[in-house]
Amino acid sequence: MKISSAIFVVSNSDYRRCPDSRLPEYAFIGRSNVGKSSLINMLTGVKDLAKTSGRPGKTQLINHFLINNQWHLVDLPGYGYARTSKSSREKWQKMIRDYFLNREQLTNVFVLVDSRIPPQQIDLEFVDFLGSNGVPLAIVFTKIDKEKQREVMGNVAAFKRALHETWDELPPIFLTSSLTGYGRDSLLDAIESINSTL
Repeated sequence: MKISSAIFVVSNSDYRRCPDSRLPEYAFIGRSNVGKSSLINMLTGVKDLAKTSGRPGKTQLINHFLINNQWHLVDLPGYGYARTSKSSREKWQKMIRDYFLNREQLTNVFVLVDSRIPPQQIDLEFVDFLGSNGVPLAIVFTKIDKEKQREVMGNVAAFKRALHETWDELPPIFLTSSLTGYGRDSLLDAIESINSTL
């Protein structure tokens, strides 16, 4: 798939106010500071489409972008950032949960995981939450250029082993680097393949 256009549509805090269209939606989410905005910009080829920041927790709303006038890319708030108030975290959690469980246009969730570190319980629990609720998902390991390949592959293998404790068949898995563009074609081809079946 080639990206010919990527346009910001709307930000809001309620799935019921998301775009009133039947276009498929592909949501991107991960722990705070996992490199989500950089990955979105790399995928779309638009440098500042999603705002990047050194401060975790920058994304706080449901952000819709229209891609090729054919589907929506949805940038969701990160989870697991402790330096926000408990009330803010609970508000974000409800917003995200409501979106996942009620948004009919949601076609697939890409869960971003930092490839540089061993499996984190919060990531495993989030993947299990989606799986147990029947939400289609794929796992995207980010920042594979930031660590030695031996470490990266060891962390990926450990994550797979941890998932196998609760999953009979693992969801699709992608390796990416926002810096080098590695994994871009694989992710876009996966989206195009899903779109072709709708």
